[in-house]
Amino acid sequence: MSTLHDLVVEAGGRLGTAGIRESEARLDAEALARELLGWDRARFLTNRHDEAPTGFREDYDRLIARRAHREPTSYIVGFREFWGLEFEVSSDVLIPRPESEFLIEEALLCHATAGHAGLVVDAGTGSGCLAVVLARELPGARIVATDISRKALAVARRNAVRHGVAGRVRFVCANFLSGVRPAPDLIVCNPPYVPRGVAPGLSPEVREFEPHVALFGGADGLDNHRTVLTQAAERLSPPGHLLLEFGDGQEEALRATVARWPAFRIVRVRNDLQGIPRTMVLERSNE
Repeated sequence: MSTLHDLVVEAGGRLGTAGIRESEARLDAEALARELLGWDRARFLTNRHDEAPTGFREDYDRLIARRAHREPTSYIVGFREFWGLEFEVSSDVLIPRPESEFLIEEALLCHATAGHAGLVVDAGTGSGCLAVVLARELPGARIVATDISRKALAVARRNAVRHGVAGRVRFVCANFLSGVRPAPDLIVCNPPYVPRGVAPGLSPEVREFEPHVALFGGADGLDNHRTVLTQAAERLSPPGHLLLEFGDGQEEALRATVARWPAFRIVRVRNDLQGIPRTMVLERSNE
């Protein structure tokens, strides 16, 4: 007799053999089992020594095979948690990362200190996680979410419905701010910022499964930041704020890039939990 625990341990070993780190392999094996069973972690821990239900092994093997092929667990189960909420994800959108929550924190701080979040734009919304959270956290604001991908916008719209803010977020198919009118007070943007040359060194989960249009930002990773700065300089209502996420090692290059736009002043740079600079807060000059 094979218990659920036996099968999960065996699956973790298979994932480790496929090149997934041991700690991650164990967590993924359990997460896929819980997804198939429809159990939360507490129930799984209580009942993990039960015999596996009829048909479980076959269905579980298929999920484990997908993960062993390095497909991200979030795509297999179809969701990812962000800001304490579950968001639908698919291969049409980038999987939300925890560090992007700093964009939310900084947006709420800008709103609290400046009090000018009448119109908020999430430029390059992807799954819609930023736009949806901001709509929930700023009930008095109007939210516009843009993306160049219509497939991504379809996912974002479903997430807005899922979390009860569909009537408060307007989705626009556009390249960042190109379709945005009138002047926004606050812009948040997590643009593609991976330098194209590092692609071979990315994990298979990222390189083979996540949409390249949402990953790569040209030779230095900052092509999209330059586009957003150009567009925001023309559209952002002073003294509004532009919040940008960027990658490890890109702070100095981004500072130098911002210096070419006198319309902006760098207010602060926020480090992530590993101490890596990740979020830049810019203010639009009144001049």
